[in-house]
Parts: sequence; C-alpha cells; structure tokens
Amino acid sequence: MRAGELAWFVLRRLLHAVPLVLCVVVLNFLLIAATPGDPVTVLVGDFPAPPGYVEQVRREFGLDQPIHVQLLRYVGHVLTGDLGYSFSNRQPVTTLILGRLLATLELTLTALLLASVLGVLLGVLAARWRGTALDTGVQGMASAGYSIPDFWLGQILILVFSIWLGWLPSQGNMAVRGAPTGFAGFLDHLRYLLLPALALSFRYLALIARITRAAMLEVLGADFILAARSRGVSERAVMVTHALRNAAAPVLTVIGYNLGFILAGSALIETVFGWPGIGRLLFDSISRRDYPVMMAILLMVSVTVVLANLATDILHRVIDPRVGDR
Repeated sequence: MRAGELAWFVLRRLLHAVPLVLCVVVLNFLLIAATPGDPVTVLVGDFPAPPGYVEQVRREFGLDQPIHVQLLRYVGHVLTGDLGYSFSNRQPVTTLILGRLLATLELTLTALLLASVLGVLLGVLAARWRGTALDTGVQGMASAGYSIPDFWLGQILILVFSIWLGWLPSQGNMAVRGAPTGFAGFLDHLRYLLLPALALSFRYLALIARITRAAMLEVLGADFILAARSRGVSERAVMVTHALRNAAAPVLTVIGYNLGFILAGSALIETVFGWPGIGRLLFDSISRRDYPVMMAILLMVSVTVVLANLATDILHRVIDPRVGDR
C-alpha cells in the first residue's frame, strides 16, 4: 500500500472516531446521571445536615442545575482536558487517575501479552496436530477459559497458590514492609503480578487460541500451502512463514479489540487482588457515588476501545491492502 493511501485511510478513521468519542461522553454522563442515589450524601456525610448546608454544597458543585446545563458544562470541561473534581477523594480527577494509571497499565498489558503469546502458540499447535490429544486439550481449555468468570478464577488462584501452597502473595502489588530493591525487588514484584495477570488473561487467552486455531485450519487447507509442501519446504516454515502470516489478520483483530475489554475487566480483578489501579478506583467510586471519577474512568475505557479499534483497522489494512473501508 502506498503511503498516501494509508494516510488517507487513517485520516478517515480519525474523522469517524471523533463524533463517536463525543457520543460516548454524552451517553456516559446521561447514564450515570440517571442512576439512583444522590452524590450530595457523600459530600455531607450520612449524618443529618441542615437543609441550607445541603443546598450550599449542591450549588457549589453545580448539582442544582438542570441536567442539560450540567451536560453542556461537563462536555466543555472534557474538551479542555478538565475531568472534574472527585467528591470522595477531594482532589482533581485527573490527578487521582494518573496516580493509579501505571499500576493498571502494568497489569493489563502483562495480561494482554500473556494472552496473545500463549493463545497464538496454543492455537498454532492445536491446528498443527488437529484431532490429537493436544488439540482436544486446547479446545477444552479454551471452552473452560471462556466460560469461567475472571473474579471466580482469581479467588481460586488465591485459595490454591496463596493460602494452600503459600507460594505467592494474594493482595497488593508490593511488600508492605521492606520491599527489596534492584533485581531482587523486580522479582519480588513479579510475584505480586503473576496471579492477577493470569486471572485477567485466561479468558482472552482462550479466545485468542480458538480464533488462531480456526484461522490456521482455514489457511492450511489453501492451495499455496500444498504447493509449499510439495516444494519441500520444512513444516516449521510452512506453519510460521506461510500459514501464520496469512492467518494473522483475524488474530490481530481480536487482540486489538480485546485491549479495551481487558482494561474494563480489570476492575473486578483489581478488587479481588487488592491491586491499586484504576479498576479498583472505579469499584470504590461506584460504592461512594463519586460520579466525576466514574465518568472519567468510563470515558478513558471508551476512548481506549476506540483507539484500539482504530489501530487494529490500520494494522489490518497494512497486512492485507485488499481490505476496503467498512
């Protein structure tokens, strides 16, 4: 594909993404505004407060305005990069999220890497030895992995590896007392990361393995694979160079689309493992009715999904230029 065609393709996708993100901002606000409960109760506390003080707090945070006025003001703030002020944490939402962002990125990217590498590997092996015990095992694992809830799997992992065996820690992302430094500290941190990353990645590993297997089986039945084998090309080269390369498009698509879902699904995993990330912050903000934090995190997840889909479309177009605009 020529550079000009690719640039025009990317520009069109970006122009499609902008109104989509704007719609997400509006829908997030309206859905959260329609939820039962009053955030003022968080601001003033559960004890009885004078009506005048309640009205003062409501007026201070703009909660006394009609919904359409609050919506316009919120959209204007988002367009300027202002995500609001946290009711319960009493600090700007942007500062609050940035303080948790690194932990969530570490967990989600590790989970996505594990799911992608192991899922593609298992899918290729299952396609290579189709009908064998290995293929049956991979398909069984994929069916189980796609059916098991993440939070339940996380609790099972804690029960087995933390409580029964005592091999790995069950909560947090670092030792409370005297965390080691240097390479020893890195290894110790990996012990905290392993269980939540496995729990978060297992569902997507199963999905990627199934998609990879199906795509590989479809490609392995093509004429050019038979021609490559008839020329004496090694089976390893046939599987990697010819088959996997041509089966990569649907695999990359499902990996890219899962990025946003892994980020959204980290809320339960972070809660189960006490991981101090954005997912745990979202869980806490829901229980505290901290609407600005909820809207900011949902907006971040939505934008991540849009950008991941955009990047996946671009990669798909680069890999296969025959793919037209959708």
